[in-house]
Amino acid sequence: MAKNRNEVLEWIKALFIAIVLAFIIRAFFFTPIVVDGASMEPTLQDQDRMIVTKIGEPKRFDIIVFHASEDKDYIKRVIGLPGDRIEYKDDILYINGKPYDETYLDEYKQEVTDGPLTNSFTLRETPVGRDVVPEGHLFVMGDNRRYSKDSRHIGAVPMEKVVGTTKIVYYPIEKIKVIDN
Repeated sequence: MAKNRNEVLEWIKALFIAIVLAFIIRAFFFTPIVVDGASMEPTLQDQDRMIVTKIGEPKRFDIIVFHASEDKDYIKRVIGLPGDRIEYKDDILYINGKPYDETYLDEYKQEVTDGPLTNSFTLRETPVGRDVVPEGHLFVMGDNRRYSKDSRHIGAVPMEKVVGTTKIVYYPIEKIKVIDN
């Protein structure tokens, strides 16, 4: 009888430890997210399931998840870091006056035949309203430039709203992949 009781207590302890570890891992290291919408197509599809890494600072061209509102998270690509001057001219990205090749958009740009994928703009013409990305903020854009609500509409994203970066699509199974910038 005492042996059965000890075995039950050991199982309860093990289950408790597993739950605590799962909570800690999810709260501080990794969390799942579901892509909602078409703003990151063709890189990500609606309803793709991804793993968000909460470790480290986002870098240029990383895909991040951030709190857009209390009940809505957005998935976008980091284009501008604090202090960067961002401009789009003739469908080419310029950061601090230097043109950048966005290879992740190459295939999509070829499909678009009725004008540029990304309309020309300067950072000052966006809700950011200044020449450079403010300290502690990121300028983000969706890969589906024509249909993305991003920093061109909502302004720069405060770093404290960033949940983490994401590169791993784990579902649907036939589309499992690691996204390389």
